[in-house]
Amino acid sequence: MPNYRRATVLAIFILAVLYLFASPRSSSSVTPRSHLINDGVTHALPTGRPLSTSQQTARAYPPPQQANSQRMSNQQPIAEPIGKTLREKLQYQFPYDLEAKFPAYIWQTWKYTPASGEFGDNFRAAEASWTEKHPGFVHEVVTDTAAVSLLKYLYASVPEVLEAYNALPLPVLKADFFRYLILLARGGIYTDIDTTAIVSTTDWIPPEVPRSTIGLVIGIEADADRPDWQQWYSRRIQFCQWTIQAKPGHPVLRDVVATLTEDVLRMKKQGILKKNKMDKSIVEFTGPAVWTDAVFNYLNNPNFFKMEGKNITWEAFTGMESAKKVGDVVVLPITSFSPGVEQMGAKAVDDPMAFVKHEFEGKHASSE
Repeated sequence: MPNYRRATVLAIFILAVLYLFASPRSSSSVTPRSHLINDGVTHALPTGRPLSTSQQTARAYPPPQQANSQRMSNQQPIAEPIGKTLREKLQYQFPYDLEAKFPAYIWQTWKYTPASGEFGDNFRAAEASWTEKHPGFVHEVVTDTAAVSLLKYLYASVPEVLEAYNALPLPVLKADFFRYLILLARGGIYTDIDTTAIVSTTDWIPPEVPRSTIGLVIGIEADADRPDWQQWYSRRIQFCQWTIQAKPGHPVLRDVVATLTEDVLRMKKQGILKKNKMDKSIVEFTGPAVWTDAVFNYLNNPNFFKMEGKNITWEAFTGMESAKKVGDVVVLPITSFSPGVEQMGAKAVDDPMAFVKHEFEGKHASSE
């Protein structure tokens, strides 16, 4: 009899257990999740209700979060360049960081790329020298067609610059403008297609000068030490623009881009933006004259430099034989970018200060 009772109790216990496991669970027994982990980031949920499987699948982005009032109060909204001047727009789009590294870009322009059979054998060795002296740099030869697309991408937010570039009536004017535009937006080295790299840019600046204190490296094109210099050159000291190294956003580049844009649109409005009708020569309009003026304007701008004594003029750079640093600008002597010209104090191509050789072929061909 006891065995019968034990068997009965055991049977009842087993039936009770089976009943409990077979019963449907109540939804209230699920513990709400307080966090949803998405892509490794934990986001607080706004409610204690768990997300269903279908909701989690459909919602690939984090759910709304309660704003942290303390954190939000410390955030400053980015001011849109609405109603700003052209120079302010350019500064907003292309900020200048002095302590940044010089970008490892080499920019050149020509009608054809080196991959084309029409590139020209007279330029191949010169073009290749820049890659050979700068392994690891991005070296681009930008065609006229590619330049339009590239600038449209870089300057979409400053349409007046694009309007000015597209309105220029001569290829040589666009080639001049392009070098300023690409350096302002991307930085690096611009150099004409007919230049040969003698020395790597890593050796242009004296080793004792920290790169974090320099934003622009330029050379002297002309040191016209003769009484009739005005018959031959546009400025007493003229900075060359066939080779320039810069960090993006440099104020000199910003100023020359703004000046050119304003001049182009003015002439366009006056109906004189045509070959042989413009009120400025190519040198004065887009060439070394406007570039030289922009450099001197910068070096004498009290917004950038503490002015002490007289202004910086050509006298500060005449007769130079070594590099000179003024603010964040390094000026190289005439030998550096014009060796072998046999005038104005320029020394031979094998001089230690000779960095770039210019053959003076590319610009004439591009002005056709």
